[in-house]
Amino acid sequence: MDNSICLITPPSPFLLDERVFIHLGILKVASVLEREDVKVDFLDLSGVNNYLDVVDNYINSKDSSNTFGITATTPQVPNAVKLCKIIKDRSPAAKVILGGPHVTLMNSASKREKKRGLDKGNRATFDVESLSSIFDIIVCGDGEKAIFEALKIDSGIVDADDRKSPMFLTNEDFSSLPMPARHLVDIDSYKYFIEDARAVSLIAQLGCPFHCAFCSGRNSPFLRKIRTRSIDSIIEEIDHLYKNHGFKGYMFYDDELNVNKGMVDLMNKLSDYQKENNVEFRLRGFVKAELFTDEQAAAMYRAGFRWLLTGFESGDEKILKNIKKIATIEDNTRCVEIAKRNNLKVKALMSIGHAGESRETVENTKNWLLEVKPDDFDCTIITTYPGSPYFDNAEKQDDIYVYSDPSNGDKLYQSSINYLEDLDYYKGDPEGGYVSYVWTDHLSAQGLVDARGALEKEVREKLNIPFNPSRPGIKYEHSMGMGNINIPDHILRRSS
Repeated sequence: MDNSICLITPPSPFLLDERVFIHLGILKVASVLEREDVKVDFLDLSGVNNYLDVVDNYINSKDSSNTFGITATTPQVPNAVKLCKIIKDRSPAAKVILGGPHVTLMNSASKREKKRGLDKGNRATFDVESLSSIFDIIVCGDGEKAIFEALKIDSGIVDADDRKSPMFLTNEDFSSLPMPARHLVDIDSYKYFIEDARAVSLIAQLGCPFHCAFCSGRNSPFLRKIRTRSIDSIIEEIDHLYKNHGFKGYMFYDDELNVNKGMVDLMNKLSDYQKENNVEFRLRGFVKAELFTDEQAAAMYRAGFRWLLTGFESGDEKILKNIKKIATIEDNTRCVEIAKRNNLKVKALMSIGHAGESRETVENTKNWLLEVKPDDFDCTIITTYPGSPYFDNAEKQDDIYVYSDPSNGDKLYQSSINYLEDLDYYKGDPEGGYVSYVWTDHLSAQGLVDARGALEKEVREKLNIPFNPSRPGIKYEHSMGMGNINIPDHILRRSS
C-alpha cells in the first residue's frame, strides 16, 4: 500500500462563494489515512480560478506524491476530469482515484439500469464506464474504509455502497472514526457566520429515508440508510472546534436533523455544554416539515439555533404529491408557524420544474411564499441528478429522456447532459443566467427559466430579501521553487 497520497477538492464553479463550507467527506478520509500513518498532502482548490496551474506546480515538485484521490459532486466532475488528465499528462505512472457523491450515485443508477434492462436507458452505465476509462479506480459509498482497498489495487471499482459490505459504515463506526482532518485546510479562508458567530459545518448523522422523486440517493444505501453518531462524539467535536479554533457557530449539515428521534436529547446536551463552559453558540440546520414540533423547536432555540432550513419545494398541493413529499401545504405552513412561535428564522428551499409543473403551480408557490413570509429563500430549477427517480426511472425516447409520474402520468422531459463536460446546467447568476435542461407539458425550458426569474424577483422585492452575495475566486500566483513545493498554505497543507 502506498504510504503517501495527495487528496484534492476540485473547484465548484456553480457556487457563488466556494469558501463557505469545508468539504468534510474527503477530510474524514484524510483523518483515517493519517491514523494509519499514511502521509497526506491536501490540495484545497475550492474557489481557485487557475487550479490546473496549482496541480502542475505540485506534480513538478520533487516531493510530490504519485497517488491522487479526488472527490467530486456531480457539478464538480468536469473539473475532476480535467485534473485527472493533467495529472496523467505530467505523470503517466500516477494512480488517480475518484470518489464522492457523483460516482456513488451513478454506480447505484447503473446497477438499477442493469436490473431494469439497458434498453430502457443506459446513460448511468455509460457514465461509469467513461469515468473508469479516465480514472484508475472508482470508489463508491463510504470512503473511510474503501480508500485502503483502493490503495491496494491498480484499477477497478471499489463498491462500499452496499449494506452488506464490510466497508459500509455502521453507527458504531460513524461514532468512533476520528474527526475530519480540518488541520489540512486553511479554516480561516472559509467565511461563514450565523448571526455574528463565526461558524463551521459538521455532520451529526447520515441518510434520509424519504422518497422525494427529485432527490438523488433514493436508491443508494449510502444516502438512504440513517446512520447516527453518538451524542458524546458530537459534543467532543464541538468541544474541539470551540476550544482549539474559537468557533461559536455550527452548521449541522445533515439531511434532516429531526429524523433522529434523539435530536431533542442532543439539543439538551448542547445546552448543558454551553452552561458548563459559559458560552453561547449560534446554530443552523435542516428539519423535515411534517415531523417538526414545538418541543423540537424549543429545544433547538435553547441550544442556540436561530435559523432553520427546510425543503418545502412547492406551494402547490399537486406538485407536492407528484414529487412524493409526505408534507402537505398545511404541514409546511404549520412548520413555519412553529418556527416563528419559537423565535427561529426560516429559510425556505423551493424548486420548480417538476412533472406537472405549470404557470399555475409556479404562481401557487409564489403566493405561498408571500403568505408565510420566510426570512430567506432559494428557488431553483431542478436538475435530474443520478440516483433520483427522475433520472433512474426515465426512459429514453429518441435523444431525450422522459420521466412519467407513476400515479397520474405527468411527464418530465430531460435533455441529455454530459456530466463529464457540461457546467451550465446548475445554478446561474442570482439575478438570472439560468439554463434549464428540463421541461414539462405546460412549460418549456425557457418558460421555466422565465417563471423562476419572475418568482425570485417579486418575492425578494415584496419580502425585502436581498440576493445572496458572491465572492471573487482565488488567483494562484505561481513562483519558482527550485524543485520544492511552494504552494501557499491556503491551498496546500501536509501531514505533520
